[in-house]
Amino acid sequence: MNNRIVTFGEIMLRLATPGFERFSQTRQYNATFGGGEANVAVSLANFGLKVDYVTRLPKNDIAEACLMDLRRYNVGIDKIIYGGDRVGIYFLENGAVARPSKVIYDRANSAIAEIKPGMVNWDSVFEGVTWFHWTGITPAISEGAALVCKEAIEAANKKGITVSTDLNFRKNLWKWGKKASEVMPDLVSGCDIILGNEEDAEKVFGIQPAGADVTGGHVEAAAYESVCRQMMKKFPGAKKVIVTLRGSVNANHNTWSGVLFDGTKLFEAPVYNITHIVDRVGGGDSFMGGLIYGLISFPGQDQKALDFAVAASCLKHTITGDFNLVTVKEVETLLGGDGSGRVSR
Repeated sequence: MNNRIVTFGEIMLRLATPGFERFSQTRQYNATFGGGEANVAVSLANFGLKVDYVTRLPKNDIAEACLMDLRRYNVGIDKIIYGGDRVGIYFLENGAVARPSKVIYDRANSAIAEIKPGMVNWDSVFEGVTWFHWTGITPAISEGAALVCKEAIEAANKKGITVSTDLNFRKNLWKWGKKASEVMPDLVSGCDIILGNEEDAEKVFGIQPAGADVTGGHVEAAAYESVCRQMMKKFPGAKKVIVTLRGSVNANHNTWSGVLFDGTKLFEAPVYNITHIVDRVGGGDSFMGGLIYGLISFPGQDQKALDFAVAASCLKHTITGDFNLVTVKEVETLLGGDGSGRVSR
């Protein structure tokens, strides 16, 4: 496959409490890196696709450690630009049973928050590229990041590059003066593939399914066909709308599935019962990585692409850290019905 993918967004230093310790009791943090679009890039690289990650980083040792991590997973870093003073940070407290996980952001004035239009040469970045991915987290960071995201989408549209987005609404990030509902419609209108979860469409666009209760541990996929149809009506340029379906029994036990709507038919994936979650952060990103891989690798087979995405993301819930460190073969094994976890030797 001669596909080359670009993702654009912020990568952060992730400081997570060990095990299930609380912020108030821990005396140490596990340091890794992660961020929506970087997580997608790592998934795609693990699946064997060529992918470049675009961001803005300062010139310091923390940024260099981040670059080393991306290199380790075969993500292209040649398109990254440099400037600013700091790498953003997020703190994670893993939830357990009835206690939810908590995330605290420390990303104000990060290098990418201070990005401005014209800093990235998108014509050069998109040379030979077939797919561009961004998420709703990036325009939430700052006005500059939103404007650069708009630049990228417009440049990709001019070149006929497939554009995908994960709506990824983060209420705690939209603090620079405009609401997501004011900014996102213009950006999403330039997208071919739109992914969201049970909250994104409602919080950003006021679109919601009828009769769905995500707190009950089960989500009826058919309830989301109306969401998909409303999204396509609002964004007529979209070719596919995908909704991830997470039913939360508790912090460690979720049901997980998804639906894909192509404008005519609603495809439903199997429901996975994830009873012992190791780390759910990056779950949606692993779904997106699996979906992009599936849509590229199985053209005209939307059911297969959707099933691959859900299975890939199901496996992510067993892996500590933001990145989904699984192979195509491992996803295919789960798709084949083998979720036994037996030792492979």
